[in-house]
Amino acid sequence: MRKPKDTRLGVDYSGTVEAVGKNVTCFKTGDEVFGGRNGALAEYICALANRAVVIKPANMTFEQAAAVPVAAITALQGLRDKGKIQAGQKVLVNGASGGVGTFAVQIAKAFGTEVTGVCSTRNVDLVRSIGADHVIDYTKEDFTNGSQRYDLIFDLVGNHSFSERRRVLNPNGICVMAGVGGSGWHDDMAMRLAGELNAYLRCKFTSQKFVAYIAEFNKADMAILADLMQSGKVKPVIDRTYKLSETADALRYLEQGHARGKVVVDAN
Repeated sequence: MRKPKDTRLGVDYSGTVEAVGKNVTCFKTGDEVFGGRNGALAEYICALANRAVVIKPANMTFEQAAAVPVAAITALQGLRDKGKIQAGQKVLVNGASGGVGTFAVQIAKAFGTEVTGVCSTRNVDLVRSIGADHVIDYTKEDFTNGSQRYDLIFDLVGNHSFSERRRVLNPNGICVMAGVGGSGWHDDMAMRLAGELNAYLRCKFTSQKFVAYIAEFNKADMAILADLMQSGKVKPVIDRTYKLSETADALRYLEQGHARGKVVVDAN
């Protein structure tokens, strides 16, 4: 009935400041920056200086910086704000090899936790290389059937029921579900919906918590991510890079659902 609210694709970006408004004092022409703004799949973008844009760390390429904003903000806010992550905890990341997951593993390690990553066979070495203490290959093992209990589950897949996830949460554990708590509609979801709701309502009367959220951009968290990148504690994982003219191919690849880390579009 109406045109889309956002008529241009893309949010993450990194580049060089070409010009600034007369009242802008925090940036100058030539500064290398990265941030988030609708319509970022373009050669130029107009960003608000007081929003989600900060100076790019010198040790990061533009390609790396452009892979950071949405995914890393999602991981940071999910673990820190919703998951109340604390040093020494046992944390499981379900979907550890994806765009958000690769950041979540590294950020959880930066908080001093013991991290278990769940991924497919081809990504086991990748997840281990970015710092996971333990890696579970979901094609061979179901983490909800294991004996290990976790203080925090960061679920980016949503392929298990509330009851299954409750089973491997500690009594005061928290399960954080990015977005709306899953990756989409599963074939058997309609049959399980009543049971899911019942299990969720039971959680309301226990010390275990299930939290769904959508991340929000802010300048302060962008600065924290820049510091993590500058210190080397977190590094983007980039699967493929496409030219701006190949954006459609990049989106088709993403839609397959098997990207390892991030996919970047280079507008140069």
